[in-house]
Amino acid sequence: MTAIHLIDAFAEGPCTGNPAGVVLLAEERSAEWMQSVAMEMNQAETAFLHPQGGDFGLRWFTPVDEVDLCGHATLASAHMLWQDGHLAADAIARFHTRSGVLTATRTDDQITLDFPRIPSHRVDGPADLARALGAEPQSVHMGDFDLLIEVADADTVRALQPNLAAVAAWDVRGLLVTAPSDQDGADFISRCFFPALGVPEDPVTGSAHCALAPFWAERLRRDDLTGWQASRRGGHVHCRVNGERVALSGRAVTTVRGTLLF
Repeated sequence: MTAIHLIDAFAEGPCTGNPAGVVLLAEERSAEWMQSVAMEMNQAETAFLHPQGGDFGLRWFTPVDEVDLCGHATLASAHMLWQDGHLAADAIARFHTRSGVLTATRTDDQITLDFPRIPSHRVDGPADLARALGAEPQSVHMGDFDLLIEVADADTVRALQPNLAAVAAWDVRGLLVTAPSDQDGADFISRCFFPALGVPEDPVTGSAHCALAPFWAERLRRDDLTGWQASRRGGHVHCRVNGERVALSGRAVTTVRGTLLF
């Protein structure tokens, strides 16, 4: 039998931030088995870890597919390793992933991920972008995975009701919509949609901030920023752009412990 955890990442407390399934395996299982577990969990991502030397292999699955990079499930995985004594409190968590070696460090209850910076270049975007978005883009950019759309203001971000069927048909992982923040404690606001991956709206998306942080760092002319993801659950992501890397910081809390019976 295999233990499974449900952990809220980039969270201020239980039932906030983004929940991720986390499974620690004695050895790696097949992709088909992991995909079945992720479908059963039905979270934005379920993370699967297995020991790899003194480090850990890490893969992430949505309910319908494996992904190349996931922030909140990595933060949740690191939290579980420290919380359950698989790593010493002062140890660095090292993960071997599709996006290379990623690390996590812990200071009190704050976890910081070292992730790749994702540059975005200006593009025209899909012909039906404004209609599908339900708002007029100020600028359109493409990163490694996602379309990044700048809109006029934070109210526009909060009010979005995009046509998710249209978004799912585009040749991108997902849609990141952003504007300057209008509230204290955040420099920019965003919402993130990944309907093609079975995630209509992601509550708090760490990997999106690998693109959002450098985008806003260039405009605001500073490297330390805080993003607020304005989903129903919501969450802050504290970001620092370090050359070709981005540090993403937040908290995590375990809400459920269980056992897989297959």
